Amino acid sequence: MMARTATPKHPPAVAPIVQSIGSHDVVGVDVDSDTRCAHYRTERDVVAFRFACCERYYPCFRCHEERADHEAIPWPRERFDEPSVLCGVCGDEHTVPEYLAADYRCPACDAAFNPGCANHAELYFETSDSDT
Repeated sequence: MMARTATPKHPPAVAPIVQSIGSHDVVGVDVDSDTRCAHYRTERDVVAFRFACCERYYPCFRCHEERADHEAIPWPRERFDEPSVLCGVCGDEHTVPEYLAADYRCPACDAAFNPGCANHAELYFETSDSDT
């Protein structure tokens, strides 16, 4: 009798490292078409942040840790007038003040953003807590 080998019921999904959202590339781990990643996948996890160290968008700080070959540098206060937050639903870019004033919703399409991101905002942009 021949030995049978187990076949996985579902082959592992291989998502692209880079996902195009509008005209922007988002780098991360298992990034979907709305910028959700392997680390944050709720309906509201549809935002990506641009890091000052590499000028690239990532869905979260953990994606940056896993995919970048350098330490993360949050978006500096002196550049808050430049877009650095990307809505994964409509692809519109926002400045940090626009994002913070939008009450966890995209100012362009009204998609809901995860309010939990505020718990680690200092990892994405300079805050009073991240000043040294």
